[in-house]
Amino acid sequence: MFGGSTPTGPATVGTASPRTVGQPGATDPTRPSAVGRGAGPGLVRDLLTLIRPHQWAKNLLVVPLVLIDTPRLGLGVLGRVAWAVVLFTMVSALVYVWNDVYDRHRDRAHPTKRHRPVAAGRVGVGVAYAFGGLVAAALVTAVLFGPAFPWWPMAVYLALNIAYSRGLKHLPLLDVLVVAGGFLLRVVQGYLAAGAAVSSWLLVSVFALCLLLILGKRRHEMSVAGSAHRPSLAGYSVQYLDLLIVLCAAVTVSGFLGYVQETIPAPHQALALVGSTPFALFAIARYLQVVVVDGDGGEPTRVLLRDRAMLVNALLWGALLGGVLLVTQHPGVLDLLP
Repeated sequence: MFGGSTPTGPATVGTASPRTVGQPGATDPTRPSAVGRGAGPGLVRDLLTLIRPHQWAKNLLVVPLVLIDTPRLGLGVLGRVAWAVVLFTMVSALVYVWNDVYDRHRDRAHPTKRHRPVAAGRVGVGVAYAFGGLVAAALVTAVLFGPAFPWWPMAVYLALNIAYSRGLKHLPLLDVLVVAGGFLLRVVQGYLAAGAAVSSWLLVSVFALCLLLILGKRRHEMSVAGSAHRPSLAGYSVQYLDLLIVLCAAVTVSGFLGYVQETIPAPHQALALVGSTPFALFAIARYLQVVVVDGDGGEPTRVLLRDRAMLVNALLWGALLGGVLLVTQHPGVLDLLP
């Protein structure tokens, strides 16, 4: 009874006497489980979280560019490009599993990464490796029995990311260059799947843009967790990162405008070039505002997909370039206008 003496008989089923953390037999709530949770809806949800579905959009960024640069677009090309996206998504999933298992001890000291399934102990190391094995088996099967096209960028991406986890990520500058190179390999893979030639201007712009996003993420990490979580951050400062971000922003815009000038034929080249400039500058300026003023940027993909100003800018920009390409490839469309 409330206020009465504590019973001395056997404990009632369903109750347990609490123990203070630190006493024998006590459970430390901050220490992750070595085994992880059992099978069930919670485990399935954590396994999905492990392979980062919200990051899969990265593999779609190249699709519009590939379709624009493909001279003969058909169902076969669309199928190969879609298959390349699926394969690269599987490779990315493998990288995420490997990275979370390998970095689980360091992630536990990070204010946000400590909530990842492996670091938090919700998914055991053995379960994570078994899940990664299933993904690897599905990837090999898809490569062997799917559409045939060169897939060396995916192999390089996988090897590069394993080397990144093993030590390259601890080296300042090299750490961000390797990650940006992974995005560049996605672009190359898309063009190889489509059988189209890739523009050197496009490669320069994509590489600089990815480097810009990664540097923004590093800046966010320094402001949130300092340089203790990531050893490579010891080679940076906020001021140095700001200089690198501005440099990459300039190269991104210049490279994209060079790509537009190279891609759009002469009759409508000026319209595409002049019309793209304000959209390109706004996109970069808005992202810098999010990173520097708002203090965000820890998840660049979320910023790009959820920021309304950037989404509206992208839609208007895409409508402009789409209209120019339509008129360029089908001049008779202008005759239909009143």
